[in-house]
Amino acid sequence: MHDDDVLAAVSALAPALRERAGDAETLRRLPGATVEELADAGFFRLLQPRAYGGLATDPGVFYAAVHELAKACGSTGWAAAVLGVHPWFVAQLDPRAQQDVWGADGSARICSAHAPTGEVTAVDGGFRLSGRWHFSAGCDHAHWALLGGLVTDDGGRPLDMRTFLVPRSDYRVDDVWDTVGLRGSGSNDIVVDDAFVPAHRTLGYGPVTTLRCPGHELHHEPLYRLPYAAVFTTAVSTAMVGIAEGAYEDHLAEARGSVRASRTASRTASRTASPPPTAVPGARRAAEDPFAQVRLARAAGEIDAARLQLGRNMTDLYAVARRGAEIPMELRVRTRRDQALAGERARTAVDLLMENAGRGPLRSGPDVLQRAWRDLHTARGQAANDVERALVHFAQDALGMDVHDPMV
Repeated sequence: MHDDDVLAAVSALAPALRERAGDAETLRRLPGATVEELADAGFFRLLQPRAYGGLATDPGVFYAAVHELAKACGSTGWAAAVLGVHPWFVAQLDPRAQQDVWGADGSARICSAHAPTGEVTAVDGGFRLSGRWHFSAGCDHAHWALLGGLVTDDGGRPLDMRTFLVPRSDYRVDDVWDTVGLRGSGSNDIVVDDAFVPAHRTLGYGPVTTLRCPGHELHHEPLYRLPYAAVFTTAVSTAMVGIAEGAYEDHLAEARGSVRASRTASRTASRTASPPPTAVPGARRAAEDPFAQVRLARAAGEIDAARLQLGRNMTDLYAVARRGAEIPMELRVRTRRDQALAGERARTAVDLLMENAGRGPLRSGPDVLQRAWRDLHTARGQAANDVERALVHFAQDALGMDVHDPMV
């Protein structure tokens, strides 16, 4: 299987994913058929190491696939982006942990919940984990979970922030995901009751941030020398931009055939007997409304700007990694800045389209634009999409200040 084969297979799935978007919302998780089709297409292999049957592809291929999925169904694009990025993270772990995950099953999927909401206790040989972790997209379809946790001293003071790899047998999924947007992403809670995690299945944020991870002993592809903050945050932003572009294309097709009465026509009609709809004086196609045209153009510009910046940054990051050079902080904070702004631009674009669409999308029902609007405003709650924090980091670096944050 090659990169182009995966992209072609993903594109071929789009019609079925659009048809299933309503089913995903009703189920509040991805339909099983969707996950199996993604697996058969090779999507989950894109960022998986070659040593375990993956493609270890140019990251641009992965993001192109995420974009296509999100255009067809926002929840599918979001959950697939998150599930699909985790083989990259597992490749950073101790080789023994990678063998635990893929040694017996190279198709094993991994979900995550990185916020350190559970309790961690250091014990001989590893750690004990207990608690509840929220917002784990696609977790119903995963075999392992990456969970964040704080390691503290006897006085409760934090010593280290780590990620813990836990098998499905050591946790349960609590079905609590019932939201306005991204309803089909199945971002349920993960609950752990006193599970032991051996030390080799954990990784501190220090090695991840400095790009010196134990998995580098095993994998030498440049893909695995990228910052995790860039790889993960670009995945969710790409999904958001894909959602916006899907809504734009659907709205554009509808606007080409829709009719809108101008304000003059509405006032005239209110003072006279109501003529047949096709004969309303001043009625004209929405596509001919100059104000609608401006909003449409602005929405398209926001989407293009977001997509172009995301692509530029990942291309630049990958080029540095391929040279074996150290990735400069300037590029890392620029990537973070543009990632957060991409999500904001996607929301702005769909807000403009909603203004253009009139009252139709406000009715409950399977409206593509309405669903995109709900999905994007829900996605804003993801920590990666905290625009102000991302912009602060960029400005600090530009001003010559040190930047210390695991999201960079």
